[in-house]
Amino acid sequence: MSVWEWIRFAAGAALVLSGLFVFITAVIGNYRFHFVLNRMHAAGLADTLGLALLFAGAMVFSGFTVFSLKLILILLFLWCTGPVASHLLLRTELCAGDAAHAWEEDAAE
Repeated sequence: MSVWEWIRFAAGAALVLSGLFVFITAVIGNYRFHFVLNRMHAAGLADTLGLALLFAGAMVFSGFTVFSLKLILILLFLWCTGPVASHLLLRTELCAGDAAHAWEEDAAE
């Protein structure tokens, strides 16, 4: 293997490991947060950043091919639909009234 292949491998591995770290941090945050809105915020941010890092690592591993173009299109689709889904879930939670009650319980503690 040439030096450039080792550099590409190291960069791709660093991106993939960074994405995994973001997802693991989000999972820990989801277990530690008590309020549902905080949980959704942590999950939404981790979804966006973690997927971007993982897909960037996969693109570095594969090089500029049709596969990397497909990854870019999938990433754009997920970036457009992820925040909308999070917003709808949070709005449903607020309309149900459980979130306001949970907020009062957290403030009392």
